[in-house]
Amino acid sequence: MNEIKSIKLSSYTQALLSALTSIKKRSRPDDLSALNVSQTVSFFALAYEKVRNAVEFREDHLILRGAIERILRRRFSINPDGKGEAENLIRELLWARYFDNGAFGTEDIIKIQEIIDKYIFLKRKIIPGRDINTQNFLNDFLLDLLTCQIEEYLKSESAQRNANLTYFIYQVLRKKIKIEGLKEEEKDVYFLISLEKIFRRSDKAYLHHHIFIDFYKPLYSYSKEELEKIASKLPSIFEKIDKMIKSPYVDSINKFTKKQLPPFLIFFEIIKNKPEEIESILTGKEKLWIEVDETCRTKYQQMGKRITNLGIRSFIYILLTKMIFAIILEFPLSKAIYNEINYESILINTLFPPILMIIILGFFRVPGEENTKKIYQRIIEIIDEDASFETKIAFVPKKSTPKKPTLIFGFTVFYSLTFIITLSLIYEFLNKLNFNFISQAIFIFFVSVVTFFSYRISQVSKELTLSEKESIFTPIIDFFFMPILSLGKFFSSEIAKLNFFIFIFDFIIEAPFKLLFEVIEEWISFVKKRKEEII
Repeated sequence: MNEIKSIKLSSYTQALLSALTSIKKRSRPDDLSALNVSQTVSFFALAYEKVRNAVEFREDHLILRGAIERILRRRFSINPDGKGEAENLIRELLWARYFDNGAFGTEDIIKIQEIIDKYIFLKRKIIPGRDINTQNFLNDFLLDLLTCQIEEYLKSESAQRNANLTYFIYQVLRKKIKIEGLKEEEKDVYFLISLEKIFRRSDKAYLHHHIFIDFYKPLYSYSKEELEKIASKLPSIFEKIDKMIKSPYVDSINKFTKKQLPPFLIFFEIIKNKPEEIESILTGKEKLWIEVDETCRTKYQQMGKRITNLGIRSFIYILLTKMIFAIILEFPLSKAIYNEINYESILINTLFPPILMIIILGFFRVPGEENTKKIYQRIIEIIDEDASFETKIAFVPKKSTPKKPTLIFGFTVFYSLTFIITLSLIYEFLNKLNFNFISQAIFIFFVSVVTFFSYRISQVSKELTLSEKESIFTPIIDFFFMPILSLGKFFSSEIAKLNFFIFIFDFIIEAPFKLLFEVIEEWISFVKKRKEEII
């Protein structure tokens, strides 16, 4: 019997292709209304932005929103009313070359100013008269909505595309998930949050924004009368959304989402690369295999470069925000407490972290052809009209059954032992090298932070792996590895809050720098007008 070589696309797949082709490209403003900035100012602003972004580790797709937030926080501190700040914001983004010169015009300035005005209106409506913690929470939540809405307006094509792709995964997989004790609607919300975290890699701001607009309109689309009505409900809505995002149910679904994602990523890449031919590719198995094989091999190769770039960026971030201060502290503390400086320990503390990162990232392995074949087969199951596979319950997270107190106590003791044994071995090793306590603490700090960042980066290699084989040595490695990883996570999350360089840049350097840029911009504009008058 001949194998069927054609594929009949499902209604979800057809709807996705239709939605993607209907996305309109943003039109550039005419020359008269386009906002242009000085390329001289832009050169220095771009250099500043590169240095500023190096001291705050963000994924590439989150850098622009972070810049918008940073600019608006500074602008609002000077001008709380926010009047005229839309043009200032766009001008600063053009300076830093987040967008091409002349990409936005008068119409965009008016639209963004409307968004800012509604944010200011709501801020004054719902924040005053509450305790300081609630004020901070509401202010941050509103600022999250504001910055995300502005970025999605400025990058409307990308925002629409990502929303369509997310909704497609949601529709295909939602019936495969069941959570005991939860209603279908509740489970769907947690799955959407999981997709935001795992597929779109959203930060807290985008989680707040996307979950909000899943239930309500974007705030900028409300009239003033509608804002008056919804304002009193917003605090409880914000709290509910924040609580859902932090739910343990989301963590359970994340494991399922990660396993399901590789074929979707390859499928979406094929759509992106071959938009004109996509329907003929998806309806023929031979054509589809050729594209899947070629796309997978390309993505596997790109993984190595991506991991290298992330490794370099991570190390620069660790160097600038943590290592320099720790090494500087090692000199005076060692001199004050021990009346000596161990230059050998300082040299090891300086050189060992980058070597360790190279070693850990060196274990990166590219998935093989077997993985590609699995992705190909899974893509067929996803796009085919026969949805029998997708209706099977593949994941049923249950509430954890209570363990015996004795067993829990035993596991806790054993896990504590991993810390004691690992740190004791490091202590003994460093003692033989004549490290004093200060140098030992700095060594453990460096190693744990670098290990944590290296581990996070190495997870990139698993984004396209459908099934992972565990080595027989994995449990042994985990025994010694987990304590260092846990310490690294703690140091990174807690000490990130004390990033001294961010304080220096945002509160001491950035304001006068941007003011200088504005003066230079105005001077260049003034000279240009005088020149035009003479001509």
